Amino acid sequence: MAVFLLGVGAACCLGLGFVLQQRAAARAPRADILSFRLLLDLIRMPDWLLGVGFMVAGQVLSAIALTHGEVSLVEPLTATNLLFAMALSRWLTRQPLGWSGWGGVALLALGVTAFIVAGQPHSGGHVASALRHWLVFGIVAGLALLVTLYAKSLQPSSEATFLALAAGLIYGLQDALTRICGSIVEDDGLDQLLVSWQPYAVLGIGITGILLVQSAFEAAPLRMSLPALTAAQPLAGIACGIGFLGDQIRVTPLALAFQAAGLAAVVAGVLLLGRHPAMPQGPTKRERPGATRVA
Repeated sequence: MAVFLLGVGAACCLGLGFVLQQRAAARAPRADILSFRLLLDLIRMPDWLLGVGFMVAGQVLSAIALTHGEVSLVEPLTATNLLFAMALSRWLTRQPLGWSGWGGVALLALGVTAFIVAGQPHSGGHVASALRHWLVFGIVAGLALLVTLYAKSLQPSSEATFLALAAGLIYGLQDALTRICGSIVEDDGLDQLLVSWQPYAVLGIGITGILLVQSAFEAAPLRMSLPALTAAQPLAGIACGIGFLGDQIRVTPLALAFQAAGLAAVVAGVLLLGRHPAMPQGPTKRERPGATRVA
């Protein structure tokens, strides 16, 4: 129950943070996409800082949940951040949910429930060998790099989707490494963590992820980026959890069928909610750089 509450709390903070960040990033200069200048512009916008505060709180809650629970359990819970993003967006736009909105809510909730109940994610499996660990790590990181490079050749709306997809992949990888960091602290103490490579990889991945997410938020309205981000992160995290962390799920034919159906429902619900009219559109034209910043 504690892991469940922490996961949902993390999702709440992340969802609220994403909406606030996108509202600010949409005002940044288009030329700043995939440049660290973008972060320098955004750091002077109060609403972006508030959004980052929510996101950091969500990541802290998620890290605590990952320390006490399996990645394969926590990731589907944090995917519900879209429900909280939708709630804030609906309040800001006064847009009713309608059938598509409520359908997306139902699919996302039922999908997460079906995966957790059918799969019963738990630890206890053997941690993968170093070769398998780096193989899974390299596949996820390499796929994120390829998606990012491909995104640079696309139109803004498609670019936002693929940049968010790349961010979701490396955030899933970050969650897996966060789980390892928690295990190191529990088993060997903080001193051992400080001389391990994992926390520094988590920091580097986090900075890269922020740049990708803010670039996606700047390129197009939230509906073009948040679904890809929300769908990719749990899938990558689950793959890493099973691939090299020793997470286990039920593998009977019936259980696998329900798990696949649950993940499909999660993706479908994310897409429905992400495309809903209540999601922020962003300004119709970009404001002069610095126009909304604080001095």
